[in-house]
Amino acid sequence: MNLPFYNRRSFLTAAGMAGAALAQGPMGLIAPAFAGGLAPTASMRGGSNNYRPGAPLVERLGRGFWVSGRVVRAGDGAPLENVRIQIWAATTLGGEREPLNHGSVLTAADGSFKLEMEQIVPNFGQPHAHLAYDDSAFQTVFLRPVMPSASDTSVTADFVLAPA
Repeated sequence: MNLPFYNRRSFLTAAGMAGAALAQGPMGLIAPAFAGGLAPTASMRGGSNNYRPGAPLVERLGRGFWVSGRVVRAGDGAPLENVRIQIWAATTLGGEREPLNHGSVLTAADGSFKLEMEQIVPNFGQPHAHLAYDDSAFQTVFLRPVMPSASDTSVTADFVLAPA
């Protein structure tokens, strides 16, 4: 009768594979482990450039380019409704300081937001957008997602907000 061969290496390999299986989240993707649940989004360097407190709510800032994302609460990931997100960028209408390139939207019941605007163009060599959450209920977050290409027609940025 042949007995299976067990040694330290086979034991460590099996233990590592079991640990990796336990760390996997839905659909086999590795899920980060956070002691308090979903970790809050950190502000990005340069994200607050040309921010305008109280930018008006708008339905659109042009046509052809979409900025979208989702806003959820840190910890439990619950979607946040009626949260104001400000969006601005350098577009074919002008630079980031151009009033036609600034506006705010409110999130839907599922935490999603979407704004159509003019095509984003490179500014300082990179095509990018700016998005901000700045209200009293949660900690302020500024995001500056950079697009891989100036020909992209959309950009997505998600917020995980921590209570203030």
